[in-house]
Amino acid sequence: MSKIITADQSSVRLAKNSVGLAHIVFFVVAAAAPLTAVVGASPAAFAFGNGAGVPGAFVLSGLLYLVFSVGFTAMSRYVGGAGAFYTYIAQGIGKPAGVGGALMALVTYSAVQIAIYALFGVFISGTLAPLGVSLPWWAYAFAAIVIVHFCGQRNIAFSGAILGVCMIAEIAILLLLDIGILLAGGGPEGIGAASFAPSTVFAPGLGVALVFVIGSFIGFEATAIFGEEAENPEKTIPRATYVAVLLITLFYAFSTWAIVQFYGPAKVQETAANGLETFYFVAADAVLGSWSSQVMNIFLITSLFACVLSFHNTLNRYFFALGREGLAHKALGKVHGKHGSPHVAGLLQSVIATVVLALFVFGGADPYTVVFSWMSALAVIGILAVQVLVSIAVILFFRKRATVHSVWTTTIAPGLSLFGLLGALALVTANLSLLSGSESLIVKAFPYFIVGIGLLGAAFAMRVKKISPDVYASLGKAFE
Repeated sequence: MSKIITADQSSVRLAKNSVGLAHIVFFVVAAAAPLTAVVGASPAAFAFGNGAGVPGAFVLSGLLYLVFSVGFTAMSRYVGGAGAFYTYIAQGIGKPAGVGGALMALVTYSAVQIAIYALFGVFISGTLAPLGVSLPWWAYAFAAIVIVHFCGQRNIAFSGAILGVCMIAEIAILLLLDIGILLAGGGPEGIGAASFAPSTVFAPGLGVALVFVIGSFIGFEATAIFGEEAENPEKTIPRATYVAVLLITLFYAFSTWAIVQFYGPAKVQETAANGLETFYFVAADAVLGSWSSQVMNIFLITSLFACVLSFHNTLNRYFFALGREGLAHKALGKVHGKHGSPHVAGLLQSVIATVVLALFVFGGADPYTVVFSWMSALAVIGILAVQVLVSIAVILFFRKRATVHSVWTTTIAPGLSLFGLLGALALVTANLSLLSGSESLIVKAFPYFIVGIGLLGAAFAMRVKKISPDVYASLGKAFE
């Protein structure tokens, strides 16, 4: 594949061989924020969804993303660079669709970042208030932006190490609770596998549960986006993808199954509905002692930090890819002389996060019910829409070239994932008010907004084709 830039490669190439399998898995799992997803999102799935069938819903979602990974990882052997989904869509469907997908991804991950910054501020404020520290939530959120920006300026392995520590800590405290529940013999109904029975999983409310469950897998493409910096990317990226999806799925399913055992399948839905915020903390206090809920609260904060750091690095590389290819200012396509990081792109997106968060603050928006809830809803819609495009891109990509891969890999698996993702997108759209906690017309317009962003990107690409054919011709190509 041809190079898309002929400038000094040291200024436009990310640091090669900077991350291995473990680092990439840390990025994906940290972006999924296991403790936040389990303690924060699953209670709503229990309360409003299929109750005791939530663990089975996590298994279904994991299977969907494993099937998605079949074509995704096969294509990763032919497609490289820091653009990830952008590059996949551009090479599979076409350059206009690729640019549209890139803008949709930028909006999606920016929304996630804003949501997590707000939630981080809320948790820190609530934790420090009893100690006499009474700063507003946004003070902690802006402080987090500064710290995350500093970490993102360093070599990618630096962030990977931080994410690894945070990930291990949050998984450890939940595993302690899970194992404690099992050692105690469960709760009033003992220990059983009812949560995975078809009659329980496919009970009324499964669609609502999937709305919350699917959102817990956001950050999936982090495996591919670091392909340019990975050691032996042809093997590392596919392995990291499967390991990450399996790890996330098994951990989510196991942890939610354990909490069902504690409350009992017959009571878990009612209990969750009566105490969304205390659902896991009550169990931790009863099984491990009061110290555990305090530790869990601290690790929730580190989980949120790890999550936002992971998405910060993902966004940096999207901006970097667009700058390097000439779709944005060329300065965005430069890397740090010492750390090999996209430091200019990092500065831009930190500024964007600061400005957007400031607008919410000046508008008096509630950090949880508006900033976090609305931005989370927008992100779930956005990522599903982009993943739908990727599934189409995989099918079209392999139709245009001879390959050693089977029809299962190139057509059937991507087709099944396309069907599943479209269904998930329809469910999310139909339950948008529940997901966001709002009946606002702004929230209801989110699906149209995402489509509009995609069309805007495609129109921009066509304009580039007209005024700069050379730049257009190089769009979406892997960087060698």
